[in-house]
Amino acid sequence: MNEISPENIIYQNLSERKEFLPQLANWYFTEWGYEVPNRTLDVEEKDLRESLENDELPIIIIATDQETLLGAGQIKRQEMSIYPAKEYWIGGIFVGKENRGKGIAQQIIKQLLGIAKAKKMDTLYLQTEALDGGLYARLGWKGIERVNYHGTEVLVMEKDLSLEDKKKRFRNI
Repeated sequence: MNEISPENIIYQNLSERKEFLPQLANWYFTEWGYEVPNRTLDVEEKDLRESLENDELPIIIIATDQETLLGAGQIKRQEMSIYPAKEYWIGGIFVGKENRGKGIAQQIIKQLLGIAKAKKMDTLYLQTEALDGGLYARLGWKGIERVNYHGTEVLVMEKDLSLEDKKKRFRNI
């Protein structure tokens, strides 16, 4: 594969490039499928396919160099059952091993934040196994609680998008 340069990466909705759905389902199943009882690769693919059939959540953004799937991420509704009042989440942030460390995950998150702001979502949440917050902490997400969820220790984080807009408006005064 040729070296990927940032200007050659295209970020778009999975619904526009459905041919990448089987590979994305395989990535997700391999990375997280074991955590869900009775989950199979076929179920993962079916769920992704069904999510493309409506204009509601989840919204799945992929990164490609036209012919290769590089990474993906989603905006979801109520990802963790123990937080029913926390409505909007990002998740499924994944970059193929050969393309990690190139800023692709950060750009996918940036794309998702832009979509969330356009849809007037004030706060986004996420869960990460990186208990120090990892990339998310570096991008300004705030840890709110560490919990054991389905047998895995995770850090729940939030990003207040309305606060970001207020800071931006204040700087422009």
